[in-house]
Amino acid sequence: MSVTEDQLDATFTALADPTRRAMVARLARADATVNELAAPFDLSLPAISKHLKVLERCGLISRTRQAQFRPCHLEREALDSALDWIEQNRRIWAQRFDKLDEHLRDLQRPTSRPTSQEQPTGQEHPTSRQQPPPEKECPP
Repeated sequence: MSVTEDQLDATFTALADPTRRAMVARLARADATVNELAAPFDLSLPAISKHLKVLERCGLISRTRQAQFRPCHLEREALDSALDWIEQNRRIWAQRFDKLDEHLRDLQRPTSRPTSQEQPTGQEHPTSRQQPPPEKECPP
């Protein structure tokens, strides 16, 4: 399912509210009526209804009719779309951080200086030059 920017914005806006997140978490366990969703909150039924309308407009929930009840149902596909977006961006940022880590490790590596055994060919190490032996003075 391809999600539009507007749908994604609406989903994240809906999930930005802690009351709506709690409702989504409750619906993840099982369908529930408006009264069941309202029970844990100190909110009026009209306020609960407004929260449910936000969730419904963005496609996170749907309502069906069963006799006199209108249970709310979590539409997992809408959550999956948001999760796909999050996962895609998480991968991008993980790759960027991996590249940054590698770059920082490269910067922290000490620069190696060649030792006398690692001298490039054709060049002598300054201490490897042979000095002529000191001249001995002859007694008169």
